Order: sequence, then C-alpha cells, then structure tokens
Amino acid sequence: MHLVDLPDGCPARKGAPVKSTSSFIANVLSIAGSDPSGGAGIQADLKTFSARGCYGMAAITALTAQNTQGVSAVQPVAPDFVAEQIRMIFADMRVDAVKIGMIANAGIARAVASALRPHHSIPIVLDPVMIAKGGAALLDPEAVAVLRDELLPLATLLTPNLPEAAVLLDEPEAVSRQVMESQAARLTLQGPTTVLLKGGHLTASDSPDILVSGERFHWFEAPRIVTKNTHGTGCALSSAIAAELAKGLSILDAVAVAKDWLAGAVATSGTLTVGSGHGSVHHFHGLWN
Repeated sequence: MHLVDLPDGCPARKGAPVKSTSSFIANVLSIAGSDPSGGAGIQADLKTFSARGCYGMAAITALTAQNTQGVSAVQPVAPDFVAEQIRMIFADMRVDAVKIGMIANAGIARAVASALRPHHSIPIVLDPVMIAKGGAALLDPEAVAVLRDELLPLATLLTPNLPEAAVLLDEPEAVSRQVMESQAARLTLQGPTTVLLKGGHLTASDSPDILVSGERFHWFEAPRIVTKNTHGTGCALSSAIAAELAKGLSILDAVAVAKDWLAGAVATSGTLTVGSGHGSVHHFHGLWN
C-alpha cells in the first residue's frame, strides 16, 4: 500500500462543529464501565478529560470489582438504564464528543447504538474494550457481532489494539506492520470513518500505531517505554483523542496530541504508588508537581 500523510484538515465527521480552543470549554461524554481502582474505565476517562481541559460526563455501562492485579467480578447495568443515562445527558447538555469504552454485552451495545444514532454528527471515538490488562474478558462474545453491525458504523474513529482488531476481523493477530496496514484498512470497511490500530503488542523495541482513513495511511512512531504501569492506557488514549476532537482538532492532530500526552503519562507513572500489579498512568503529569 502507498503510504501518505493524512491532511491536516481531515474532518472528524461531516457536520461536526469546529471551535476555538482559546475560550471554549468542550463537553465530552464517556460511555464505559467503572473501575474502582481509578486506572481505567470511567474514572480514567474523567481524569483524562480534565487533564486535557474539557468538562467530563459519564454514562456507566457496567460495574467491575478490580484492582491493579485483575478483575474479580463484572456487573452489567440494565440496557434501558444505560440508554436513559445517555438520553438525559443529551436532553440537557451540549455534547461535543463521545468516547465509548466497555460495552459488556449485546443488549448494552444495542442500547448505546440506539441512543447515539440521532447524534451521529458528533465525533464518536470507539475503543472496543474486550479484555482487561490482567486477562479477564470484558465483552460478552455475543456482543461482538452487535458491536460490528451497530456501533462501528457510528464511529468517527475506532481505536483497537492488535488482539481486538483480530477479534473484530475474525482472524489471527497481526505480527508485522504489513499485516497491521491490511487489518486497519479492512476495519474501515466495517463502518468507522477512520481507524487507529495500536501496535503495542508487537514484540519490537518500538511501539508503532497506524492511522487509516480511506486510502490514506499515517504511521505514528514511538519508542517502547519499559514499565508495568500500563493499566488503562487504551482508555486514556481514546479519551484524550475524544477531548481534542471536541476542541476542534482534526483527527490527525488529535491523535498526535493525545499520543504525546499519553507518552508523558506513562513515562511519569512511576511517581505514583498505586497497587502492586499493573499500575495506572499519571493522567495529571502536566499539572501536578
């Protein structure tokens, strides 16, 4: 495939408002599960929105019992109640971007899709959370088909890691950049306007991500940071991108800004003392001394 840079003006989605970041405080809605340890899920999303200068809102899809060592239990929220949370937000508040994380099951996936369909002109970042860092399943297998059929077509940007992309495509996990390019391109055919395929699971010393929109490809190069504090990195990245899209940045610029911020959050994670397993990134590394 021919590699070219995405244009700076690559739109989040036709009709999405572009706003000045100088005096505008954007509102961003996260639809995701709760992580009581604070490293991932709704808690991480709200921290990220705040760190990126946005007002965060949340509709909870599931409660989890977890810490840095793993997940012991998951309690999904009733689909109708998830939909009602979303409805109430849109009935009263301006929503400038949406981030979707943990969906849990097919009923919730359908409820979220139905609630968001009238608002498809807003940038929607979909992080297809399927497996926790410790290996616990966070998405019912029956929900994968619903996610493909109903949520992917609503997404402005899909942000899977390599195992998640493999599940969505029903094929082996990518082990090279060439396969990453092919898989990312084929994921765009399932509905998302743009796909950011994250290469952190590759075994190389670097951690490349590829952004694909139509026939345009852009590689983001980054060295691999050696740390066990990687809990919630996917949540933080997708939320940071949603925040930047809400502020009016193009997809290309939003991803670049979000990845730079996340690199700092991972690099400074050692200043936190959070659990004995996979610790959290430092969401407020740019604000706290």
